[in-house]
Amino acid sequence: MSHAPAARLRTRVRSNKVPDPTVSFWVIKILATTVGETAADLLSDTVGLGLPLTTLVMAVTLVVFLVLQFRTRSYRPSLYWVTVVLISIVGTCITDNLTDGLGVPLALSTTVFAVALAAVFVIWYRSEGTISIHSIDAVRREAFYWLAILFTFALGTAAGDLIAEQTGLGYFPSLLLFAGAIALTAAVWFIGHRGPVVCFWIAYILTRPLGASTGDLLSSPVEDGGLGIGTITTSVVFLVLIAAVISWLSIRLRRDATAPQAQLGVSS
Repeated sequence: MSHAPAARLRTRVRSNKVPDPTVSFWVIKILATTVGETAADLLSDTVGLGLPLTTLVMAVTLVVFLVLQFRTRSYRPSLYWVTVVLISIVGTCITDNLTDGLGVPLALSTTVFAVALAAVFVIWYRSEGTISIHSIDAVRREAFYWLAILFTFALGTAAGDLIAEQTGLGYFPSLLLFAGAIALTAAVWFIGHRGPVVCFWIAYILTRPLGASTGDLLSSPVEDGGLGIGTITTSVVFLVLIAAVISWLSIRLRRDATAPQAQLGVSS
């Protein structure tokens, strides 16, 4: 009888599968969104796979990593962030297929993705009572989480291209616009301490067009308003930066996990 509460507690307590939104989180997120923009163009145009084949290959790869992600019991930096990079590429491909392949106007795809994302949030909240990333500790919550992430990337790609290209604003002014919107969202939280969950998701959505504008600015030819660095160099540099930060996070996570054990050994 005395062990029943402890047993019930063990069945309830699960590790959160998502990292806390620290500085490193936002750094990798922005790097990943930039890679999502440039890598999709790299594989489709530079490598010559074409947009449909690129979409298929990346979607299959994403499914494999999502299966691995769902099978883990806790947050693993390398697996989690590779999945984010892949979903960033797939989200870009989805929007590009609609725009370039099917001729869907960016204004329409932006609206549709915004409505779809809002629907995911509503259903998620009604089902789980929260959409906080601090409680991604069950399969259904994780499914809602990754579905929301996919729509944020697709929405951000469409909105970023709509504002940067079709309005004629340009890549750098768009980058400043989205960066300013993120800064304003952060100020609402840090100064007013209002709506942390809502502020997180607004910032998360805005980092996608910020990354897309950054990727287009760096990789696009000078005559198109970019810096002409190219998709290959931009993708490689950002992937190396992502790998470096992930490696640092993995080392720190292992060190933090072994520290209590070391202290227990000393105290015993």
